Amino acid sequence: MRFLVLLIVLAFPVIDVLATMRFARWTGVPTLAWILVSSAAGLLLLRHERLGFRARTLAALRGDRPLMRGLFDSGRKVLAALLLILPGVLSDLLALLLLLLPINVGRPLATASAGFGMPRGDTLDGDYRRVD
Repeated sequence: MRFLVLLIVLAFPVIDVLATMRFARWTGVPTLAWILVSSAAGLLLLRHERLGFRARTLAALRGDRPLMRGLFDSGRKVLAALLLILPGVLSDLLALLLLLLPINVGRPLATASAGFGMPRGDTLDGDYRRVD
C-alpha cells in the first residue's frame, strides 16, 4: 500500500508535465508561457490570501465572523495557490476545482454575540436612576 501511494505521488508531476506539453501542442500556447502564467496567478492568489486571512482573523476575534469558516476558506485558497504554482495543466485544473467549490454559499453561521443573548445592534431601553 505504501508503495502504491509513493508511486502515485511520484508519478503525478511527470504525468502533469506530459499532459501540459500535449495540451500546449494541441492549443498552440507555448508550454513555458502556460507554466509562467499559472505560477504568477498562484503567487498573486497566495499574496492576496495572506492579506485576506489577516482581515478574516481580526473579524473573527471581534466576533463578526466565525473562525473555523475563515480558516477553512483560507486553507482551501492556499492549497489552490500552491497547486497553481506547480507546473502543469492537471494541477491547475485541481486548483480551479478547489476555487470553484461552493463551500461558502448560503447564510452565514450564527456567531456568539456580546451580551446576554441579545442580537448585535439591538439596544435595551430602560430608566436609569442612581442610588447613593
